[in-house]
Amino acid sequence: MILGDLARVLDAETFGDMNVRITSVSHVASKCAPGDLFVAIKGFRFDGNDYVQQAVAAGAVAILSEFPRPEHLKLPWLRVANARQALARVAAEVYGHPSRFLQLIAVTGTNGKTTTVYLLDAVLRAAYSKSAMLSTVCTRVGEKVSASERTTPESTDIQRLLREAVDLGCPAAAMEASSHAIDLHRVDELHFSSVVFTNLTQDHLDYHKTMQAYYEVKRRLFDGTLDVRNAMAAINIDCPYGKRLIGETVCPVISYGINSGQVRALGYEMSIEGLWLAVEVMGEQVEIRSKLVGRPNVYNILAAIAATRSIGIDMGKIVKGVESLERVPGRFDRVPFDGDFAVFVDYAHTDDALSNVLATAREVAKGRVICLFGCGGDRDPLKRPKMGKAAALGSDLVILTSDNPRSEDPEKIMDQAEEGLRQVGRPYKRVADRREAIGLAISLARAGDVVVLAGKGHEDYQLIGDKKLHFDDREVAAEYLAAYQRT
Repeated sequence: MILGDLARVLDAETFGDMNVRITSVSHVASKCAPGDLFVAIKGFRFDGNDYVQQAVAAGAVAILSEFPRPEHLKLPWLRVANARQALARVAAEVYGHPSRFLQLIAVTGTNGKTTTVYLLDAVLRAAYSKSAMLSTVCTRVGEKVSASERTTPESTDIQRLLREAVDLGCPAAAMEASSHAIDLHRVDELHFSSVVFTNLTQDHLDYHKTMQAYYEVKRRLFDGTLDVRNAMAAINIDCPYGKRLIGETVCPVISYGINSGQVRALGYEMSIEGLWLAVEVMGEQVEIRSKLVGRPNVYNILAAIAATRSIGIDMGKIVKGVESLERVPGRFDRVPFDGDFAVFVDYAHTDDALSNVLATAREVAKGRVICLFGCGGDRDPLKRPKMGKAAALGSDLVILTSDNPRSEDPEKIMDQAEEGLRQVGRPYKRVADRREAIGLAISLARAGDVVVLAGKGHEDYQLIGDKKLHFDDREVAAEYLAAYQRT
C-alpha cells in the first residue's frame, strides 16, 4: 500500500513523503524487513519509540507513532492518537481484511477457551477439511503448526495468519480472544461470524483490578464494540455472567448449559476414558462419545456445538468432529502409563479451574486424589490463598510447589498459597523444587489414585527470574513413571 492511503484511513498527522510504498507492517524493531511500516508501541516493559533507529536499520521505510517526528529524523512519519488501534487497522488494510472471507469464531471466558477452540477446529476440519486455529497452545493454518507465544497473537500476526488461511483455501477459523487481547486492540478490525462466552471467574485482577472491569472487557466481544454485526453468540447460560451477557449482547444468542439452554445436555456419563453425552440441540437429539474427560468438557462440547451449529454446520459433521478429538495438550491430559494409578497434567491456574479439575479427578478416581499445584509470580496475589483452599477441598493430599515465579520469591508465593491450605486443615506437603515435587507425588500414588499436576499444562518452560528454563510437567512425570515401573 501507499503510505498516504494508510494515513487517510487512519486520519493521521503526516510528516515527510507520503508516496512511499509499504509492503508489510511490524511492531517489533528487530523483526522489521525492507519495506515495512514500523509501529512504535509503548508497552508495559519497553517503549517502541526507543527502537525507531533499530527498525530503520532493519529496513523500515516509515514510522507510525503517538509522538511527532523527531527533528533529526527525515523518514516518513505518521502520528496517531492510539498506536495500538492504528496497528490493528494498518495490519487489516495491508493484509486485505482476510477475516471478511472466513467464518471466524472467537472464544472468550476465563476457563475452557483452549479446549473449546480445539473442539471447534475439529468440527471445522470435519466439515471443510481445511481450517485455521489460533490458541494458547499453538497456531495452525492448514497443516502448518507453530508454537504460540500468548493466548491471542498481536493484531499483525492475527491478520497475517488469517491471510495465509484465506490464501490456502480455508473457509473457517477458530481463535481464543483473551481479555488482554480485547483490551489491547489485538482483535480490532476482525469480522466475526460467531462469538462464544464460556464463563467468568476471578483471574487477571492484577491487570483489570475488579471483576466488573474484567467482565466489561469481555463484553466488548458481544456489545457491538467489535465487528459482530452479522455474528451469532453462543453463551453459557449456567454462568451468572453469561445470563447477564445475554441481555447485553447485540448478537442473536444460542444459549447452552447443562439442563438448560437451547443446546443442553440431557444426560452424561464419564469415566477415565472419556464422556458419553445425550444432547438436545434446538429440539434435535444426538448422542456423542468424546475422549475428553470430565464435567467441564461437557460445557466445552456444548459451546462448540452451539457455535458451529450457529454458522450452519450440520449435526452429523459436528458429532464427527467432536468425537475425532483425541486430546488437548495440557488440559486434563493423561500421561501415558501402564500402571494401576493415573497421572494428569492440567493448565488450571485459578481457584475455579482448580476446583473443576479436581472435581473431575474425584469423579474418575477409584482411590485418592493427589494434587500438585503452585501459583505464578507477577500475577494476581489475591487468588493464591483461594487456590490453596480449592486444592485442599478437592484433594486427599496436596503438594504445594513452585510454578512460574518470575521476578517473585517462590517461597513467599507459597506462603500466600499456604494460607488457604491451612484454612481447610487437610494433609499437604511443601516442596519448592517442582521436579522433586512431581517425583514425590508419583511416589505417593497407590492403586486407583489420580494424580493431578496443575498449573502449567502444555507449557514446556519455567520462568525463574529473567530466565526461561526448559521444564515440561508431562515430560518430567513420564521420566518418574518410567523409573517407577522399572522398580
